[in-house]
Order: sequence, then structure tokens, then C-alpha cells
Amino acid sequence: MQLVHEMDRPFLNAYFDSLGAPSFEKGCNFAAAGSTVLPAAASSVSPFSFGIQVAQFDRFKQRTLELLTEGKKFKKYVPHSDFFSKGLYMFDIGQNDLAGAFYSQSEDQVLASSPTILSEFETGLKKLYDQGARKFWIHNTGPLGCLPQNIALFGKDPSKLDEFGCVSAHNRAAKLFNLQLHALCTKLQGGFGDANITYVDIFSIKSDLIANYSKYGFENSTAACCGYGGPPLNYDSRVGCGQTKILNGSSATAEECSDATEYVNWDGIHYTEAANMHVASQILTGKYSDPPFSDKMPFLLRLKF
Repeated sequence: MQLVHEMDRPFLNAYFDSLGAPSFEKGCNFAAAGSTVLPAAASSVSPFSFGIQVAQFDRFKQRTLELLTEGKKFKKYVPHSDFFSKGLYMFDIGQNDLAGAFYSQSEDQVLASSPTILSEFETGLKKLYDQGARKFWIHNTGPLGCLPQNIALFGKDPSKLDEFGCVSAHNRAAKLFNLQLHALCTKLQGGFGDANITYVDIFSIKSDLIANYSKYGFENSTAACCGYGGPPLNYDSRVGCGQTKILNGSSATAEECSDATEYVNWDGIHYTEAANMHVASQILTGKYSDPPFSDKMPFLLRLKF
């Protein structure tokens, strides 16, 4: 969201907002909280895996083109027909596949799953390419081991933590996944000869932020702003942000901290708005992208600096 703001692009309505008849003139957001690349299982947080999102896009495009043939009355609600080939397709997915796998699999098993995840991702990207997508912006996954949620559950043994207090196994899995994702992007750039594929190293940006949080004006790197339990993590999986539960006979409430701008993490899983603003600013330097850019964004997007 912060990246869209900094690029001076409008926020996009979610696909399911179509029930409320919003405007999709500038595009559509198919993301869903908790989604995975691999098809959802019974235990999945979200049923809307990447394949489902691609299918939703197919339906969205089909219906848009149908509406455009029905006259001018729908033009302010849907994209122009050429937007599907000119638009920017942004992806940030895969983190939930890896993080979720650690609950039931060994580190070796999680590492071995990366090719399967990326094969599914490649299948979806090819379908979008066949539908006319030509401009792809692909984020790698961040340092999973630095999320309070994962530290609380998998970092009880200090030997499993790195020098920054992050779970080493989770970050190793993220690094391997990112190496293979980068290789996939290079492969697709060769296979999609008329496409523009930009790989963005979110892992490096967020790792640098957590390692040097005070340098960037933050007071806490791996503690949740909105949580329960106090230092060092202020996170308890039993009490989500804003919730009140009875724990051991007493009432426990996960409340917001007094100043969220001092925190990198918001609720144990997501980053704060201040942290996301930092991440967006680093993305826009261009130095964390392949291919890199400096004087202008790829795809000739207008920026607001």
C-alpha cells in the first residue's frame, strides 16, 4: 500500500468489492490475507491461493471486456481494454507457504518444498502472460524468522536464534526460496521475450531495517506494537491485536502501543505503517531491483517524490 502511495498511483479496490459496485477503472487488487501460492488445504488460513486469484483475474478480464461492449455507462467502473497489456502486475506471495510449512515439517522438508511452490507460481505467471500481461513486478519474501509470531513459537531455544534475535531456520528457508525465485525471474525474462520482469529484493531491505533499526529512527525491531505479554516480543498467539481473552483466570487484552512509529512490527505478523514507508522508500531507490533502476521507475510510471 505504501509503495502504491509513493508511486502516486490510486489504491486499488479489492476484487470482492465488486459486490459494492466500486470503480476498477485504474485496476484491481486480487490479494487476500493469508493466501499461499500452493492450493489451499483444509488447514489453510485463506482459500484464495494464487491459482484461484489468477482464475479471478481471468473472470475479471472477461467480464470487463463484456461490459465495455455494452456502452459508455460502464467505462468509469472498469479498466480500458488496453490496460490489460499496459498495466503493471505486482506480486508479493510465498511467505505464507514457507511459514505455514514450519508448523508441521522439518527445516529440510521446508527447504525441499521451494521448487514445488515456485512451479505453481510459474504456472500462474504463464497464464497471466497468455492473457496479455507484460509488465511484472515480483517481490521476494522477507526475513520470516524476524517476525515476533515465529520467534515466540520457534525461538524458545536461544541457540536457534541469530545475532538479531531472529529464527535462523526460517531465514535460511526464505533465502533459499528467494535465490530460486530470482532464478525463475531470470528464466521467465528469457522465455517472455516481450515482457518486462522486475525482481525486488524485499528480504535485504527488511533485514537491513531490523539489523539497523535505531539508525532509521525505530526503538523496537522484533517486538509487536499491538500485542500482549510485554518485552521482549509483546506477542502472545492466544490474544490477537485488539482482542481480550481470559488467560489463567484473568482478563488479557492486546493493546496498541503509545507510538507505532517506534516499532518495526505492528501485530507480530505485519509491519507498521512507518516500517512499510521505509521499505517503500528503499524500493524506489532502484538499487534493490533486478534489473536496477535509478533515474526513473521501470515501465515509465510517474512518481511522486
